[in-house]
Amino acid sequence: MKALVVTADDFGLAVEVNEAVEIAHRDGILTAASLMVSAPAARDATERARRLPGLGVGLHLVLVDGRPTLPVEQVPDLVDRDGAFRSDMAVVGLRIALRADVREQLRAEIVAQFAAFEATGLPFDHVNAHRHFHVHPVIGRMVMDAAALYRVRALRVPVEPGIPSGSGWLAAPFARLLASRARSRGFVTPDHVHGLADTGGMTAARIRKAIASLPEGLNELYLHPAVRDDFVDHAPGSAHRDEFEGLLAADVRTAVETCGARLGSFASLAIAPR
Repeated sequence: MKALVVTADDFGLAVEVNEAVEIAHRDGILTAASLMVSAPAARDATERARRLPGLGVGLHLVLVDGRPTLPVEQVPDLVDRDGAFRSDMAVVGLRIALRADVREQLRAEIVAQFAAFEATGLPFDHVNAHRHFHVHPVIGRMVMDAAALYRVRALRVPVEPGIPSGSGWLAAPFARLLASRARSRGFVTPDHVHGLADTGGMTAARIRKAIASLPEGLNELYLHPAVRDDFVDHAPGSAHRDEFEGLLAADVRTAVETCGARLGSFASLAIAPR
């Protein structure tokens, strides 16, 4: 069978994102959202999610391009002079691999974000990470450890059909390693993830194309919708508004019906018997 989770990342980043999530779930094909627990509009996102019991909300773990949940003095090697997470993933990834003290700070921050999500009282649908930083082997292991502690069973592994290991995306081999390790530990992972190659540009045409060619199994399509493109902290060059409108498009809904995929959250599609 074909199953499809349609996820909005960066839930909580801005009210413009949150508004898009609410509308696209109510009137479109959006079935899940990944919450940034320490982002500026996280409280607004949580309040909206409580009005949307059918929306599967999970944790969008932020370890880059954001601010920590813990006080900065507890994670000094993860943040810059302004108290924000460092943006150079390669440098941060190397520090994590080489220094035990950095790994301890990382572990504490990951657990703090899981705890902050649990404190919202929302059912925990899934976990993933901003910019897919959990494909780093050390981060991935810590995320799975925390997920097991908080009884979270679904984990995104960013492996997209048509992007073979070693080409298209340099992290693909690490993503496949993460998939193997996650499944060996009993986590539910999508069989196929869509949106990686066109991150920030999943227009209605691209959404429709991805849905029309959905393979069998559990699929996840992820996007970054917002009701406008120029909100504070938006990703330069991203078509947030186009992605939002794509989730509402009538021909996209028709494509879902035509392909025969079941729409839902991870909890309803993957964790329940399928």
